[in-house]
Amino acid sequence: MADGPGNAPTGTALFNREFSWIEFNRRVLAEAEDAAVPLLDRVKFLSIASTNLDEFQMVRVGTIRELIASGIQERSADGLTPKQQLKGIRERTRRLLAAMYECLDVLLPKLRKAGVRIKATADLTKRERIALRELYDNEIAATLTPLAVDPGHPFPFLATRALNLAIVLESGRGESHVAFMKVPPRPSRFIPIPGSRTSLIPIESLIAMHVADFFPGLKVRRVIPMRVIRNADLLLPEDEIQDLLKSVETELRRRERKEVVWIEIARDADETLMDLLEAEIGIKRDDIFFAPSLLKLGDLMELYERTPHAKLKEAPFNPRIPSQLASAEDIFSIIRRGDLLLHRPFDSFTTIVEFVQTAAEDPDVVAIKQTLYRTEAKSLVVDALARAAERGKQVTAVVELQARFDEQKNIAWARRLEEAGVQVVYGLIGMKVHGKVCLVIRREAGELRRYVHLSTGNYNALTARIYTDLDLLTANEAFGDDASNLFNVLTGYSITTIQEMFEHYAKEWEWEQLILGPVDYHAWTLQQIERETRHAREGRPAHIIAKLNSLVEPAVIRALYAAAQAGVKIDLIVRGICCLVPNDNIRVVSIVDRFLEHTRVFLFRNGGDTEVYVTSGDWMPRNFFRRIELTWPILAPELRERIEKQILATYLADNAKSWKLQPDGTYKKRSGDASTRSQARFMEIARAEAALAAPYEEVIKKPGAFRKKAGKTKKR
Repeated sequence: MADGPGNAPTGTALFNREFSWIEFNRRVLAEAEDAAVPLLDRVKFLSIASTNLDEFQMVRVGTIRELIASGIQERSADGLTPKQQLKGIRERTRRLLAAMYECLDVLLPKLRKAGVRIKATADLTKRERIALRELYDNEIAATLTPLAVDPGHPFPFLATRALNLAIVLESGRGESHVAFMKVPPRPSRFIPIPGSRTSLIPIESLIAMHVADFFPGLKVRRVIPMRVIRNADLLLPEDEIQDLLKSVETELRRRERKEVVWIEIARDADETLMDLLEAEIGIKRDDIFFAPSLLKLGDLMELYERTPHAKLKEAPFNPRIPSQLASAEDIFSIIRRGDLLLHRPFDSFTTIVEFVQTAAEDPDVVAIKQTLYRTEAKSLVVDALARAAERGKQVTAVVELQARFDEQKNIAWARRLEEAGVQVVYGLIGMKVHGKVCLVIRREAGELRRYVHLSTGNYNALTARIYTDLDLLTANEAFGDDASNLFNVLTGYSITTIQEMFEHYAKEWEWEQLILGPVDYHAWTLQQIERETRHAREGRPAHIIAKLNSLVEPAVIRALYAAAQAGVKIDLIVRGICCLVPNDNIRVVSIVDRFLEHTRVFLFRNGGDTEVYVTSGDWMPRNFFRRIELTWPILAPELRERIEKQILATYLADNAKSWKLQPDGTYKKRSGDASTRSQARFMEIARAEAALAAPYEEVIKKPGAFRKKAGKTKKR
């Protein structure tokens, strides 16, 4: 890798988190550069890298610019001021974007050879021009609005991430004028040329061909694609919030007009236009990137999704239905018999959908309580909750309104749930509800029994097919007690008593299995690491394996350094940001492959009495101190063994899609014969153990169709 996050002074014990994130996105881009990856999947990874970078600019760069504007000089954990961090981010971002365009230059000829052509206007035939003109007149022209910039027309608002055309015009007297035009997101970014499904033209090129129609009497000198990226951080002053829903809606409107943090523009932009942009938007040249070709590479995902070339993609994979569920018993009877562990997407999300749908339909279920962080637009889970409420069950949904970039969507379906009679609670002020849990309360033989689902992933059928996650389904009474207490916390305390609630929780409440952030999670993590340290010093087995998305929190990193020095073997599987510097006793690997690694799981050897935990939270300050997170033990020996010897062992053995963190902050691809690709191995296991042949698409429509409806159960 070219450059890592380790430009801090020699001896510094932490890498910069922003630089480490850019290094992660460089690993994503490496999948697009890998000739062994199917061509359209390479296009997909290039699109993902571009979209990731957009969101990074909107959130992290926006936050750092706010620190600079406020005059805050507080240094990051690796000793850099906000200005130094911004300078380093800009340098690395430019190199990353340059690498993206180099990758695009490689992919476009390969796509043409495979029959997928993105044509330039100069390459269009006369017949194609005529057909495109008709399409433009019928479907696009009426949606366009030219916005002039002159004394009577102020500089227009440019929406974040939207593609715009800057049009440089010249009058008959030789005077220069500038106008702007927003490129519509529909019908699509890449327009099929009539008569062909795989010959395409970018919509901005089609508009540019005919833009002179809007300016009679003026000469179009240049049409320059561009876009701005704005700060997207939500600011909700806790002492001013009276209604969380209204406050989020208000801040969403403000966010759309926040300051511009980055501009991408075609490299043939002239000085007149650049001077205008700098003056009107208030941005410096350091925050402008001159793109050598196609802007907004995130839209390349359209090619992956719409191109019908199966041979250019990874072979399709249908998740399995776990063998325990391939029976005529109802799902509650199966869970009562023993805890269920799902490793998604290798195990099907259908099981979770069925759990909620069966609870909605079952006459013995009296209540359902569930947290919702992100879900898809047409969610079967949300539909089931609404249906349960309509059937007279007590249904409570704790909806997190502040799930970044999903706020508007969450507001929409939260209102839909309210209309159905669901008791909707909008989280806690100043703290995101990030833990995923569903509690089902069922009357059985005159008594109430609780069933609990816990997960590292969201209740989202779309992301369930592309994210790796772990789920636990249990009827364990201790988990049921803890889940009930959790919902009492989330729904029963107001802004004025949250701190009191935490103090009361720490002193009075007895939680048997769940470790709750922000109350216990940080202290518990340090205690677990320190216990391994004592075991090592006293000559007992000591080993830590942690699989996370990000590792940032300094106190935890220092505890890991101390443990390693004492002789604890530490294996870290960290997908994204890692601020820890590896050494002889600490190995850090990152796996980037077909599915987004999202599982979070810990193993502590504990002197030979091995413990395994799963969690919703990373080792970051926000997860420890500003989010409601859930960590839970895996109690069943066979499930612990599966996580240790099948899941974690396979990840650590990966030498095909695994990168190893170096002491200088760069990552190197693991060497070897590439005989172990962890995700491919998990798919092999799933296929070998599959007990149901029905494809995912059929099962997801009718979860539970392969088993009898839930019936009455006898008291055990």
